[in-house]
Amino acid sequence: MRRVVKPKPNAQVYAFKREYLGELEQLSEQRKIDLFFGDESRVSLQPCVPYAWQFDDEQVGMPSTQGGGTNCFALLARDNRCYAHVTEAAITAEWISEKLDALSLCLERLTVVVLDNARVHTKAVKERGALWQERGLFVWFLPTYSPHLNLAETLWKKLKYEWLGAQDYTDKDTLHYAVRQALCAVGRSLRIQFAAAKIV
Repeated sequence: MRRVVKPKPNAQVYAFKREYLGELEQLSEQRKIDLFFGDESRVSLQPCVPYAWQFDDEQVGMPSTQGGGTNCFALLARDNRCYAHVTEAAITAEWISEKLDALSLCLERLTVVVLDNARVHTKAVKERGALWQERGLFVWFLPTYSPHLNLAETLWKKLKYEWLGAQDYTDKDTLHYAVRQALCAVGRSLRIQFAAAKIV
């Protein structure tokens, strides 16, 4: 069996960006800026099955269907403020630009959105970033291969492994509705308990 070695970020770039992210966290904690972590994910009709135990004579299963599913994009703050969008269409740079455009028009203070280096993100920023900066919205990119620094990754784990149940995978429409309802409840009836930010 061939072993796949995951790439690692450049150590110097990682250290610099990790320190800079700590400074952004500090500014956010002091309420001098708003800081959101953005990411997208797909929720498929083939459910994520968590580890579980069962009796020897017990049958445990979840429905699974090929095709269909829901694409999500969310901006999540450490205090659980969440701007989430759901679509059955493919997520494109233009679609993400629309969502960040809308955010840029309703800012309360200077705002930084943290994204990974996915092509849809870099393309969106290249095309619209200058306009967003004029409005007070700045996009900051994580070091490569560093999903552990993105709070939004936790959102997808919670959604897929805790907030969605077997009944939500009945069909495409049911799943789409359940995902939308769960993401709308973030910060209200559904909350994520984040550890304190590591401020360098």
